[in-house]
Amino acid sequence: MKPFKYEVFTAIIEKQIRSGVLQEKDRLPSVREIKEKYQLSTSSVQSGFEYLMISGLVKSIPRSGYFVAAVQEANIPEMSTQFPMVARDQVFMKNMMLTSKRTSESSSFNTAVPGDLLIPQKLILRTMQEVIREKGASLLRYYPSNGLEAVRKHIAKQMGMYGSIMNPEEIIITDGALQALTIALQSVTQAGDTIAVDSPCVFSVLEVLVHLELKVIEVPVHYRSGFDTEYLKTACRENDIKALIITPNFHNPTGIMMNSETKKEILDIAETGQFCIIENDIYSDLYFEEQRPRSIQSFDQKGIVMSYSSFSKTLAPGIRLGWLYAGKFYAKSERARFTLGRSVSPIYQELVLKLLRGNGYERHLRTIRQKLNQQAMMVLDVVRNSFPEGSYFHRPQGGYSIWGQLPERTDMEKFYEYCENHQILFTPGDTFSFTGRYRYHFRIVFSERITSESIMLLENAGKKAKELQL
Repeated sequence: MKPFKYEVFTAIIEKQIRSGVLQEKDRLPSVREIKEKYQLSTSSVQSGFEYLMISGLVKSIPRSGYFVAAVQEANIPEMSTQFPMVARDQVFMKNMMLTSKRTSESSSFNTAVPGDLLIPQKLILRTMQEVIREKGASLLRYYPSNGLEAVRKHIAKQMGMYGSIMNPEEIIITDGALQALTIALQSVTQAGDTIAVDSPCVFSVLEVLVHLELKVIEVPVHYRSGFDTEYLKTACRENDIKALIITPNFHNPTGIMMNSETKKEILDIAETGQFCIIENDIYSDLYFEEQRPRSIQSFDQKGIVMSYSSFSKTLAPGIRLGWLYAGKFYAKSERARFTLGRSVSPIYQELVLKLLRGNGYERHLRTIRQKLNQQAMMVLDVVRNSFPEGSYFHRPQGGYSIWGQLPERTDMEKFYEYCENHQILFTPGDTFSFTGRYRYHFRIVFSERITSESIMLLENAGKKAKELQL
């Protein structure tokens, strides 16, 4: 997808604002000045300023011009860490429909996978047809249980570009990210062990922990640093933690990106506590800024980090192909992988290999990042202006999710009842924890096409929330 013409100046202004070069209330160049400087049409310049206003960076004052707006993140609230620090092993029974039900494209804000707008259907189907013609009947046979060597080498090469040194022989191809997580856990834990997870935590991960009969300690994420390391230290002193499951980049459901200092501190804590880190790196390619953030594994010098990812979030949910970098835990992981099935779908492996060898996949990633960023800013603008005073919606730095919090005076039962009756599909916050800590939170996913109907539904949900203030 070609960049918009206006990006030639909006990218510069956005960078200057975020870096502090331009401050609140600073006047920006006029439409005429930008038009002459960058050789753009009036409509392109106006579209650029509209984008900056939707992003919350710029405001327009009639007959005066455009000015830098107040940065809303200045009032970011601190996430409370007041829930009891106990290991929990109760069964987590949640309805799958909360995260998978889909009504219309305009009203589905609950499924964190690429929507029809983001799936490169022509690229995938054309490449799949080429694979079938080239490989023929060989696609009907078993492939190596740890995956095609060429696929593993391409993954290692790609991750090496982002600072993560991985031996292709220690990578296992899996049937999606959840299987990769299950394999990693089975290689370092047994029933009854205690695991730490970031909280809120996507419910599918919690379900895996319940299935493996593991006890869970939830460690709060922070809007600013990304993670409560002090809480983790205390948990380690009071519990024999075997592993930490964490999503440092564009965390689901909050969209938070952990800073590098926190990533390094988590590594130090794990080394001291002698437990491994299982890193979910599934969203890192969906960054909105200039470059892909580093993973925790890229800082690892002791070999204590296992990392996993999947192509289902960047290509299509039906492409069930993930991978696990097991490192020194490879021997046990390989055996665990074999017990879950002889091999991963040959056609998916050949499809992804062909995409990685070409340039279509990288072009697609640039497109999907641009679209997701635009959709996120549109949704963020609507909800911040529509929901009651005291609400908070965190600006995501990548991924699919916006994490919202309503005032504690809100009647949440009636709010969700209204949303259900009007087919507005959010995911309630309690889905992401065993603790009941997130009663007033909910997740908004912006992976489906945002239409005028979507905006109207979000505005109506906000108006209803205002009516339900107790």
